[in-house]
Amino acid sequence: MYSLSDFDFDLPPERIAQVPLPDRSASRLLQLDGDRITDRHFSDIVDQLQPGDVLVMNNTRVLKARFFGQKDTGGQVEVLVERVLDPRTVLAQVRASKSPKPGTRIRLADAFEVGVGERAGEFFTLHIPEEERGDVFELIEAHGRLPLPPYIEHDADDFDEQRYQTVYSKEPGAVAAPTAGLHFDQPLLDQVAAKGVTIAYVTLHVGAGTFQPVRVENLAEHNMHSEWYTIPQETVDAVRTAQARGRDVVAVGTTSLRALESASQSGALAAGSGDTRLFITPGYLFKTVTRLITNFHLPKSTLMMLVSAFAGYDAIRKAYAHAIASEYRFFSYGDAMLLTTHARQAATN
Repeated sequence: MYSLSDFDFDLPPERIAQVPLPDRSASRLLQLDGDRITDRHFSDIVDQLQPGDVLVMNNTRVLKARFFGQKDTGGQVEVLVERVLDPRTVLAQVRASKSPKPGTRIRLADAFEVGVGERAGEFFTLHIPEEERGDVFELIEAHGRLPLPPYIEHDADDFDEQRYQTVYSKEPGAVAAPTAGLHFDQPLLDQVAAKGVTIAYVTLHVGAGTFQPVRVENLAEHNMHSEWYTIPQETVDAVRTAQARGRDVVAVGTTSLRALESASQSGALAAGSGDTRLFITPGYLFKTVTRLITNFHLPKSTLMMLVSAFAGYDAIRKAYAHAIASEYRFFSYGDAMLLTTHARQAATN
């Protein structure tokens, strides 16, 4: 039985990528099959996919979800939108010297006001009054700032606004990028499609909880954050076709994987939408995804536990040690890994 400390590791600060590379597909790719490690370039991903495989991508789009503002008492606040509930309501983190009270107002970006509603756990419900013109998405796009991860030490600039989105982003609602997809540019996607690989999409709106470390040593006590996802029937059909042909279901990123696995809890992938709190730790039996493209993850994070479940705990420890020694770039703007499940490894050996 694993505990929190089993997923810790020492990472030199200089290994954390602070800026993206000039070219999306110029990143490095660490391929892990069993305990076999191969160093590649990300553009080699085309050679690692086969005709008939299905590549599943998360087409969420990152909101400009970060705001600075003032309470009606004059106190300074920082607001990070976590989820859009409807065209005039959001859930948000609110950082202030004193928490705002329900019924008060906050002026954001010196541009518009929101009313403070009831608490929802760690979040506040914020409402846009009827007198404010524009809905949530319009106001966020016009006045918000892109919320870069906490380990990136600069404020978002114009380059970040372009590069912290996937080239296929479509559905606004995330507060963090599905970062494995950042490595794909359109020419690389065209090469993948030309090889006979089916490209399919899911939507999972990544929440700020993705950056939160687990704080309890006993993993059974962890309260997993909730994220909204949807799986279209077209994607289900593409996955079933690949499975029927004995081909791989390749998830681009842990968010795509969590969406697919959340929608497979009955044993087979089903179309639909919902909230997921799926917490994947070693011992989990993967039902749909057979290969995973992912970045390197934070120590003690739920994503470290997920990739350890997927590729094997010892194999991941070995791969991360190799990546650090080989000076791979870590986290959102860093390099990538290509992982294979235990089940597929056994089937191909």
